[in-house]
Amino acid sequence: MLIPLIVCGILLLILIVMYFKYNNREVSLRKEAEAQRGKIESVHDTMWKVLKQEAGVTEQYRQSFERIYPELIAGRYAGDGKNLIKMIQESNPMFDTKLYDKLMQSIEVQRAYFASAQQRMLDIIRERETLLESMPSGWFIRNKQEIEYEVISSTITQEIITSRRDDNIELFA
Repeated sequence: MLIPLIVCGILLLILIVMYFKYNNREVSLRKEAEAQRGKIESVHDTMWKVLKQEAGVTEQYRQSFERIYPELIAGRYAGDGKNLIKMIQESNPMFDTKLYDKLMQSIEVQRAYFASAQQRMLDIIRERETLLESMPSGWFIRNKQEIEYEVISSTITQEIITSRRDDNIELFA
C-alpha cells in the first residue's frame, strides 16, 4: 500500500516540476522576444543615423574638394608659361576616396547587424513554437498565444516574395 502511494507522489512531483520548467521556459522566450523587438528598433535607428551622418561627411568632403581644388590649381600655375611641366613634376592634391570606402564598410556592417537582430527574433519564435508543439512540453504550457513579428524588409523584397520572381537585379538603376 505504501509503495503505490510513493510512486504516485513521485509521479505527481515529476509532473509539477515539468509544468513549472516548461512554463518558465515559455515565459523566458516570450520576454526575450519582447526585448529583441526593442533591440531591433534600436539597431535600425542606430544604423540609419550612422549611415546618414557618414554619408553627410562624405558629401561635405566632396563638395569642399570641388570648391577648393580649382582655386588651388589656378593659384599654383597662374601667369607662368611652364604650367604643364610644373603640373607633371609637382604633387597635386588628390581626392581621397577613403571616406567612401568607410561609408561602404559601415553600410555593410550596419546592415549585417540589423539582419542578425531580426534573425535572432525569428530564432526565438522558432524555439518557442518548437517548445509548444513538442511533447511533453506542449501538454504543460498554458500560454499558447503566438508571438507576432513581421520581418522588416524592402518593397523590392516584398514584391519578389509575392511574385516568386527575382529575374533582373540592376544595382545602379
